[in-house]
Amino acid sequence: MNNPSEEIDQGRRGFLGAAAGVATMTLAPGVLLHTIASAQPRSERVTDAVRYGMLIDTTRCAEGCSACVSACNQENGLDLQRMPAGMDPEKWDRQEARWIRKVKLEDKLTGRITNLPMLCQHCEHPPCVDVCPTAASFKRADGIVMVDRHLCIGCRYCMMACPYKARSFIHAEVEEKLTLAPRGKGCVESCNLCVHRRDNGEDSTACADACAAQGHHAIIFGDLKNPESTLSKALAAMPSRQIRENLALNTGVRYSGV
Repeated sequence: MNNPSEEIDQGRRGFLGAAAGVATMTLAPGVLLHTIASAQPRSERVTDAVRYGMLIDTTRCAEGCSACVSACNQENGLDLQRMPAGMDPEKWDRQEARWIRKVKLEDKLTGRITNLPMLCQHCEHPPCVDVCPTAASFKRADGIVMVDRHLCIGCRYCMMACPYKARSFIHAEVEEKLTLAPRGKGCVESCNLCVHRRDNGEDSTACADACAAQGHHAIIFGDLKNPESTLSKALAAMPSRQIRENLALNTGVRYSGV
């Protein structure tokens, strides 16, 4: 006679095996299972042997291009958001969750305009973590700043503390979501450097891939601690700076050409 627990385990393995070869599939009403076909799930704990970050070359960031924004939205299920019936479109535009936004900076001395993508800067000393009363905002050992949605109470202190306005509050009910981003009304969220990719052995982010696919190559992702990484070599080769570096947050995202 078969052991019932063994039958359940075999069924679970069969389900996971069938799901492994697809990008998304319906898991339950409103929930889409997001998988990575070539993924190798993390088998070791996260350590501080690496620190993930980015260099964004603003001289390559094209006027009018929003490929990084679109890719981020699709990768993290942000494109599944729907404006509530009867809401004013302008209000929805202000409230819709975004992990990356394109901004323009103007040098008041020269009048020079710079386009750049703004996202969570993954600070070494993140103000959002300091003010969070429930420890929902936290920084992983590898430098990625995240939000634990199970602990978030929606107080939005982190949003007020962030000098980059990089966090979004989910104002409306969410009918569709990805398993990797199970967002819900009343929680705060922000860019997590495609942490699901980090934990499945991939070495890129959706925004960097999309930018490269457009031929711009304005976003370089990598390990700030590895002197041989493409990111470290690029940082050594060109001048770069932190946004609001006067705050001494030691951001993981750097910009050149600003």
